[in-house]
Amino acid sequence: MVDESVLSALREFVSERDWDQFHTPASLARSIVIESAELLECFQWSDQAAQDDVRDELADVLTYCLLLANKLGLDPDEIVLAKLESTKQKYPVDKAHGRSSKYDRLPD
Repeated sequence: MVDESVLSALREFVSERDWDQFHTPASLARSIVIESAELLECFQWSDQAAQDDVRDELADVLTYCLLLANKLGLDPDEIVLAKLESTKQKYPVDKAHGRSSKYDRLPD
């Protein structure tokens, strides 16, 4: 899913600027939330947001997510696929199809 060239480019970008010293897991997690809020701001008054703005803010969110995974030594592809498998168990197709209910409120 995540191309190694993307991760390599991010690592190089951070290294060239000596920013890794500032990238603690907590600071990266905070940055994810901050950038997520900026993404949400694109949709504050309308579901029709400017695509360029959404693209840029989404790129910022993804960048910080990838940097955090890298900092923690986690493989983004692996953790997403593992989480997807556990979520499949919580939301079986026969109970969750077409529903937005939380897993503990799905019909038996």
